[in-house]
Amino acid sequence: MFYQLWLFIAPGLYREEKRYVLPFLLSTVALFVAGGLFGYRMVYPASLDFLVGYGRQFQPMITIGEYTRLFVTIIVGLGLIFEMPILVLFLALMRVITARWMWRNLRYSILVIFIIAAIVTPTADILNMCLFAAPMVALYGISIGVAWLVNSRREHGEASV
Repeated sequence: MFYQLWLFIAPGLYREEKRYVLPFLLSTVALFVAGGLFGYRMVYPASLDFLVGYGRQFQPMITIGEYTRLFVTIIVGLGLIFEMPILVLFLALMRVITARWMWRNLRYSILVIFIIAAIVTPTADILNMCLFAAPMVALYGISIGVAWLVNSRREHGEASV
């Protein structure tokens, strides 16, 4: 399917644009897998412990559907969350955001990150919300660096022309 998509898109790209496709694909897949792995190793066990331990006085009866839904929500959710630097890269390339703007709005961004983490978290406890929010804050910091690199390269390229 990706090969067919490439055959459709490739004729419309310039040669210099085609050389960015492989690094884009590798970084996108690597970030998604890193998010899924983080979810699998860190967030999923904590979520499952919370769900099973929450009703300790009762016999926990988790159906396979609930178990699978929790697993898929965490893995796919964190995989998509880990794509934040790629999103920021495109927004910086389109000159929608800059590193300076991201840095100035850091406190509002952290507030929005915790709100998103509270919405995305499949359980209602603070620990899981923080487990979702911590990598998002770190990825926001990485995204500031990505935006800074894009902006500095653009300014350096425009200054030499």
